[in-house]
Amino acid sequence: MKIAYSWLKDYFPTDISLEDAAEILTDIGLEVEGVESFTSIPGNLEGVVVGHVLTCGKHPNADRLSLTTVDIGESDPVQIVCGAPNVAEGQYVLVATVGATIYPNDGDPLKIKKGKIRGEVSMGMICAEDELGLGQSHDGIMVLKEAATPGTPASELFKVFNDDVLEIGLTPNRSDAMCHYGVARDLNAALRSRHQVHVPLNLKSTADFVVSDTTEPIKITIKDSDRCMRYAGLRISGIKMTESPAWMQARLKSIGLRPINQVVDVTNFVLHETGHPLHAFDAKKIAGQHIIVQTMSAGNKLTTLDDVERTLHEEDLCICDEQGPLVLAGVFGGERAEVDNNTTDIFLESALFNAVSVRKTARRHGLNTDASFRYERGVDPEMSIYALRRAALLIKSIGGGKITMNIDDVYPKPVLPKEITLRFEKVQALIGKNIPEPTIKEILSFLDIKIKREVANKVVVEVPAYRADVTREADLIEEVLRIYGFNNVEVSGKMTISVPQKRPNNRTHIEDTVSQKLCGRGFSECVNNSLTKSSFATDGAVNILNPLSTDLGIMRMSLIPGLVENAAYNVNRKNRHLKLFEWGNVYQKTSHGFQEDARLTLLMTGATIEENWLTPAQDSRVFHLSGTLHHFLESWGMDVIDYRPCTNPLLEGGIALFHQNRWLADIGVVNPDLRKKLDLSQEAFVAEMNWTLIEDHINSRKLTFQNIPRYPAVRRDLALVLPEDIKYVDLVAAAQKAERQLLKTVNLFDVYKGKNIPEGKISYALSFVLQDENKTLTDKQIEKSIQRIQSALEENFAASLRV
Repeated sequence: MKIAYSWLKDYFPTDISLEDAAEILTDIGLEVEGVESFTSIPGNLEGVVVGHVLTCGKHPNADRLSLTTVDIGESDPVQIVCGAPNVAEGQYVLVATVGATIYPNDGDPLKIKKGKIRGEVSMGMICAEDELGLGQSHDGIMVLKEAATPGTPASELFKVFNDDVLEIGLTPNRSDAMCHYGVARDLNAALRSRHQVHVPLNLKSTADFVVSDTTEPIKITIKDSDRCMRYAGLRISGIKMTESPAWMQARLKSIGLRPINQVVDVTNFVLHETGHPLHAFDAKKIAGQHIIVQTMSAGNKLTTLDDVERTLHEEDLCICDEQGPLVLAGVFGGERAEVDNNTTDIFLESALFNAVSVRKTARRHGLNTDASFRYERGVDPEMSIYALRRAALLIKSIGGGKITMNIDDVYPKPVLPKEITLRFEKVQALIGKNIPEPTIKEILSFLDIKIKREVANKVVVEVPAYRADVTREADLIEEVLRIYGFNNVEVSGKMTISVPQKRPNNRTHIEDTVSQKLCGRGFSECVNNSLTKSSFATDGAVNILNPLSTDLGIMRMSLIPGLVENAAYNVNRKNRHLKLFEWGNVYQKTSHGFQEDARLTLLMTGATIEENWLTPAQDSRVFHLSGTLHHFLESWGMDVIDYRPCTNPLLEGGIALFHQNRWLADIGVVNPDLRKKLDLSQEAFVAEMNWTLIEDHINSRKLTFQNIPRYPAVRRDLALVLPEDIKYVDLVAAAQKAERQLLKTVNLFDVYKGKNIPEGKISYALSFVLQDENKTLTDKQIEKSIQRIQSALEENFAASLRV
């Protein structure tokens, strides 16, 4: 949140430095994260002076340029080449002298140099208003309306507002400090407790508020007092739409707001002054001159100020007239009663809406406005009328008009101050220091917390309604400590801790071990949000009832989209070669309720081996990822002989692995549609594992040990021609069944399809490793075993030896 320091000091006089103020604000919990300088006119018009055009003639070498001599207050006039069509002799203009830097509205800073333009010397630049940041026009040079002394600095004619802007990292509970007055209130309390300031702060007076007549009232009806606790309004008639004054524009610009017109600017100014949102309607567009606060039936339409037609939910609170909805209450204005340049009468609203209702409406429609930001956290219910009067006076002072309606304040459910009991011994117990009772009472008074009555060793206090976060005794003690000063509580040189006897978490240990091995293989770990886009939803998706945004609408059903987004982010920043992994849970709604399972997902894209002096680059393939997957499955003692077609829609041409008829993993190529959706421009490969199943297996596995074989193993190879639809895994299963005792491993080391291989056939070269743990195999035993394997393959798969 941005706070302009000179604006802050409007509410109480102080000569405290910016640095000291920032330090104190941070000490009392309003952390100042940074300070930046602001100027209403970039460059402060340095080097820009008044010039008097003495002569103006046609440039001898260019039809569209003029050659002028200009008095800029120096001993001799200077010659300036000007391209503006409206330059003329006798004008008083603004000249950027040689060496000055100007800051055009659109473009980079421009340093003025002595130069030649079409052969003629030019000693400066006669400027247009947009080239100096004084306006938007670029139709020609800026001509002063009145004569001025040549050489007068432009900064003397045009007020330049400078300020220092604090960036405060506000915690969500401190809704009372979401405005300049709120921050000033806290700073004033801290300074008074330190005896650096002796006067309380004050808001600007609204004593001049006068209702001219009451001939044009607008009726207010609240039909839903649970969602709208207070609604007040007034009418201002006969205003003229114009720009807000320079001082107000500068204040708004300093905190990052763009000035629009005096009505919008005033409501924004009062919002950031008092923290209370306001909304202005074109009064003549309110049908029936009747404001109705209510929810609408589902399906009603409302076109908001961003020109989006929104379908209303049955719980969306709206400000309506007799024709229908005008505004999403506390969230966003509507187009039908929008204030525009032709508006002459306005209806000004100041309301108190239910925080939960506003938050749900804002999330449903994907909106986040200054008003909703404050209403969601709670606004001061007692500020409503002051904010209304303050805004009305400002609008009248800028654009004229008169107030033609008494403030109609409908307040069916008043918000009452909270009473809390504070025990002095509890203050000492929680803070760890004995703060004198008079000091505690003084701090409470500085914070507008009134002492209602005192009894032995405790007080009953009344907390102002604007402090929605102070609800219990501990909150009061925190307030005392904030203002007293955390740094004033001494820290003992002795520290006592108790170390809990905690059993190691086996799951964490296993995951850490696997993570270390993956990192050793070149993988990097990612951590993504468990909430993801609603567009990834399939059957069984767990929807979020009150999503923060449309991008966080469901609980994730797979880790694959998150890793693909991570890959896209890196690839789009020229980091193409990636190996990523992520641990996480996935969520699904089943007929038995909600289900949560653990997953481990790997992704590879780009080159698995980057080029170097020894080897060329080698692009990743699904087989590289498959090798990593099977390596880990083997290390966990999980034999996979059950491979099925993958049904995961996020993968293309994938394979599903099963262990004891339970799904173990999916592996394949990322679906091109998903890659396109997430802006990943290159092919990627993914393996997603059922970590719940794997972890159960690891925890139940019993490790066994065996001696190193004393007798040698023997390898024999077979080159077989088979029908091309035969699966390798089925060949392995058949071989192991044919030779149960001696066959140790089977490996596919060559695949060939082409010349000399019949149509519909494929050649597999398989190696078989045989070993007897009790004796050395003879050639006869080896041949008998290989023959059994060969026969089994021929009988079951129509295999034949390749010749």
